[in-house]
Amino acid sequence: MKVILKADIKGVGKKDEVINVSDGYARNFLFPKKLAVEATEGNLRVLEEQKAKEAEKKREEIKAAQELAKKLSTLTVEVAVKVGDNGKIFGSVTSKDIADALKKQHNIDIDKKKIDLPEAIKIAGVYTVDVKVYPEVTGKLKVSILQK
Repeated sequence: MKVILKADIKGVGKKDEVINVSDGYARNFLFPKKLAVEATEGNLRVLEEQKAKEAEKKREEIKAAQELAKKLSTLTVEVAVKVGDNGKIFGSVTSKDIADALKKQHNIDIDKKKIDLPEAIKIAGVYTVDVKVYPEVTGKLKVSILQK
């Protein structure tokens, strides 16, 4: 019997997958627990419509992420910190500091975990950091470390 899974089932399949199972397994386990529905023509059509909507939503999210990445590449975030005589910072500038400055100066809310900073910035100057906006979309942000 062909069924459409409504949830991930270990060893059987993933959600929204059409699989072949025995009649007894479907009637006695999957259907009563609402883990699957029969793969009728109507249910398959509904599944295709859902997949099309999800694909469209994902395309829109990617487009929005690309626009945000393009906007980030034009921005410069200034972080004012105490600096010693030789240009070294007292402490360091982390991705959290950059995220807070970005929120305050340009009203763009980016999670600190998405700012790719290999190590904390410890010397004043201008740096370019990567910002992972979406899994496949990365933007470049210019960060200027200024003396307070």
